[in-house]
Amino acid sequence: MKIYETSVKRPITTSLIFIAIIILGLFSLSKLSIDQMPEIEMNQAFVIVSYPGASAEDVENNVTKIMESALSTVSDLKELTSTSKENTAIIGCEFNWGIDIDDAVNDMRDKIEMVKQALPDGCTNPMILKISTDMMPIAILSATSNESTAALYKILDDAVANPLNRINGVGSVSISGAPQREIVINCDPNKLEAYNLTIEQIGSSVATENVNTPGGSIDVGSETYSLRIEGEIKESELLNNVVVANYGGKPIFLRDVAYVSDSIQEKAQESFVNGVKGATIVIQKQTGANSVEVMEKIRAELPKIQKNLPKDIHLEEVMNTTDNIENSISSLVETFVLACLFVVIVVLFFLGEWRATIIIMVTIPVALIASFIYLLITGNTINIISMSALSIALGMVVDDAIVVLENVTTHIERGSKPKEAAIYGTNEVAVAVIATTLTLLAVFFPFTMMGGMAGIMFKQLGWMICIIMIVSTASALTLTPMMCSIMLKREKDKKHNKAFKTIYTPIKKGLDKLDVLYERLLTWAVRHKMITFIIACAMFVITLVMAGRLGSEFIPASDNGQITGNIELPAGANVERAKEIATRLEKAIDKNIPEKKTFTYTVGTPSDDDNNSFAMMNASGSNYISFRLRLKDLEERDRDMFTVAEQLRKEIGSYTEVDKFSVSAGGGGGMTSGSTVDVEIFGYDFNVTEKIADSLKNSMERMQGLKDVRIDREDYKPQFQIEFDREKLALNGLNVATASSFVRNRMNGMTASIFREDGEEYKIKIRNDRAHRQSIEDIENILIYNSQGKAIRLSEVAEVVERQAPPSIKRQDRERVVKVTATLYGTTLDVAVANIQNQLDQMDIPVEIGTKIGGSFEDQQESFGDMGMLLILILVLVYIVMAAQFESLRYPFIIMFSVPFAFVGLILSLFMTGETLNLMSLIGGVMLVGIVVKNGIVLVDYINLNRERGMGISQAVILGGKSRLRPVLMTSATTILGMVPMAMGIGEGSELWQPMGIAIVGGLTVSTLVTLVIIPTVYCWFASREVKSYRKKHSLHLSRRTVKE
Repeated sequence: MKIYETSVKRPITTSLIFIAIIILGLFSLSKLSIDQMPEIEMNQAFVIVSYPGASAEDVENNVTKIMESALSTVSDLKELTSTSKENTAIIGCEFNWGIDIDDAVNDMRDKIEMVKQALPDGCTNPMILKISTDMMPIAILSATSNESTAALYKILDDAVANPLNRINGVGSVSISGAPQREIVINCDPNKLEAYNLTIEQIGSSVATENVNTPGGSIDVGSETYSLRIEGEIKESELLNNVVVANYGGKPIFLRDVAYVSDSIQEKAQESFVNGVKGATIVIQKQTGANSVEVMEKIRAELPKIQKNLPKDIHLEEVMNTTDNIENSISSLVETFVLACLFVVIVVLFFLGEWRATIIIMVTIPVALIASFIYLLITGNTINIISMSALSIALGMVVDDAIVVLENVTTHIERGSKPKEAAIYGTNEVAVAVIATTLTLLAVFFPFTMMGGMAGIMFKQLGWMICIIMIVSTASALTLTPMMCSIMLKREKDKKHNKAFKTIYTPIKKGLDKLDVLYERLLTWAVRHKMITFIIACAMFVITLVMAGRLGSEFIPASDNGQITGNIELPAGANVERAKEIATRLEKAIDKNIPEKKTFTYTVGTPSDDDNNSFAMMNASGSNYISFRLRLKDLEERDRDMFTVAEQLRKEIGSYTEVDKFSVSAGGGGGMTSGSTVDVEIFGYDFNVTEKIADSLKNSMERMQGLKDVRIDREDYKPQFQIEFDREKLALNGLNVATASSFVRNRMNGMTASIFREDGEEYKIKIRNDRAHRQSIEDIENILIYNSQGKAIRLSEVAEVVERQAPPSIKRQDRERVVKVTATLYGTTLDVAVANIQNQLDQMDIPVEIGTKIGGSFEDQQESFGDMGMLLILILVLVYIVMAAQFESLRYPFIIMFSVPFAFVGLILSLFMTGETLNLMSLIGGVMLVGIVVKNGIVLVDYINLNRERGMGISQAVILGGKSRLRPVLMTSATTILGMVPMAMGIGEGSELWQPMGIAIVGGLTVSTLVTLVIIPTVYCWFASREVKSYRKKHSLHLSRRTVKE
């Protein structure tokens, strides 16, 4: 007994099975987390090494090159980059997509362990930072204060960070922009010299005096007591009483040669929110935690936290990704609801019966809800990708049910009983329904095996649509015929009221007239095959010409209401000057940008002791300003963030004091922040590469559509360099390493010990006081002691010279690189790249200098290559499925004629709407392959059925086309109208999916119209040739038999 026959005869069992699926699906939905994107295993990791007091070149030579040599041998490494800047080396490893990043990080750790001993003294242990989507903050808060500024870090750590960390789902809370407490012993070098003391000796004395020591245990009577020596200093002032030496029989106290300052850090980054000084609190979630739920808990806790803070400290939300998540998902839900409404209208329009509409609509929740079970089992989340999969699948879910129901309805209209019609009608189309589903699986299953970033992103989409299609097919072959047998009635049993007849009679007549018109058109096409082919070919050629005029980009930019930027003043500008520029910008924003919600900016350099990894990885300095402008919600403003960003560029560009700046709409760094172009210039000589970069920058600034053209190599900054005379050092029993450590300890400071208070730990640093760290003479007067205790002034063995040095040195694949970067605004990626390449070809570039165009262009080329391979694979798989169904190599070839015309529609729709050819529109094009061949399969399958019933080729083609017209139009209309809300770009975040919607709507519309004519015509031509060939062979065979006789 066949499955559809069983389902008709056992309706209760069939119903309960699908009810169980719905219950399980809804249960899974209640357990699913909500997030912006699927949990993506990123392919990047960074190694951060601090080398306090070292210049960029010192860091490059002594740290970066050593680490690069070790890390270059890591398995599956795609690209090795590094940035050497003052005090810090950052080495980035980009791996091939799809690798296990944990294994890669372990491999990195092993390589680092092998070379760690080769790093210079004073370097911190290399820290490995693995990049993942969970590292991105779910919220950034600002804390502004007036009187409490000095103690702000401690207050926020105790009263804000600790309570937030206790919230279930919060991974970490970090504070930046508030100076931390610092205990510094400021030494007077003249007094040290008088008492023959060194900073190293003082550090040793402090360390030995500030210790707690376990003394074992002692038995007293029947009790055992532990013995402990409490030597740690309880108050910072008590450090003044530490004896550091004996001189002339008298003890020398620390206060005799130095003074202790217990204050905030001397140099630290400062944050300002809406003009008020404060700090930034960055909140990250735990892996797998529900972003929306975590943010709700944080918001519920914040009022309680605010009550416990001093009155002058105010917390404010600066950035919150969950708003974007909720808005994007609500937009997709709105799209989904509209699509459902359109599907109902289409089914009612073509079938004219509410019972039939209910039967079709039941398929939607069954198939879609079943996909939630997959999400829960695999540990996925509800996110933009999964919601988009539901929207994409919505129109296709009902296709199989429509084909089955339409055929069952035809049998009922011919007089069959509903039960018999349900069984026989389903039997006739079952093979075609399964084949169309297999073709869709052939399209979407390869998405689960894609490589690159696109594959990582769309893997979930591929699995979800495959599962939805399988469940919808099972529903169409079981639930649909079962419901048809119960709910549908023969025409004589139907009762229609007058209102229904008044409304639907004209529609029915119109559909009947459409059948007649289509029959006439098809008859003409079949009789004039050559003219039909010429018209179709002309359409295709014209479209190819139009395709050449389409622009291209990587991923369309999406408006999330976040604008970030950096401003660089001339080298040497101090923090106060940076604050003035930032304040002027803030006033201009308040006056001219009503869309502003919050404006935050940061100035200064992170402290050496700052544990904020993100601050260390970003450009900073006394002449740097980093800012973030948060706009109001999309519905509350008239302009998009790209227009506002362009206004900001004009405003900052009018400041004559600004040396360089960049403005990034979308927050920067994300895939949906718009396209950028990087021109990478490789070469060791700074002078040569900078000359080329400057020339190229000037040319790019004149190119239309390129904004924020900038060179990523920072301007040279003034630097004092100490040049040791190695011969003099040797004569005095010294070496460069020893002498350098003496200089570093006096100017930058050395950590002597740890001061503990209230469970917190603070470093005790020792250095020369500020008065003796302000001139070249102060450096030259530093005393260096050799192993015999002899003091030698630095000026005796070295020369201090003032030079200009690069604040950072960037390398890529172990070679120095400088990048000229531009943001695209008002142009497309292909045009920009062509113009830049043309300019590079005209430039006189030395042989030893290499150039390469990267950025979004490199990502685009990689993704487009993957999509090309995917398209070829899908075409082959679809052909194999159809060849297996028809047991023919010819019929699949006929059906594949609809595919080129799907791309005709895709190009036309993109051209008419002004969209570009990008990753999303290409994915829409790949999806079209499976969607458009469904109609061809249904058409050819029914034509073959007519021929088996004894009809001639032309008659079978014309009657087959006529009888399948409505099912083809219905299935196409449901898919097209299901995608229309996505193509319209409704709501926040819709810009990302709009090109895909436009591509599918345009491609399927043109393909359906052409398919209804071209496929029957091509079928007729092939079948006629097949018959003629058969007759010729048969005639030849008969003539041979006649000759023999």
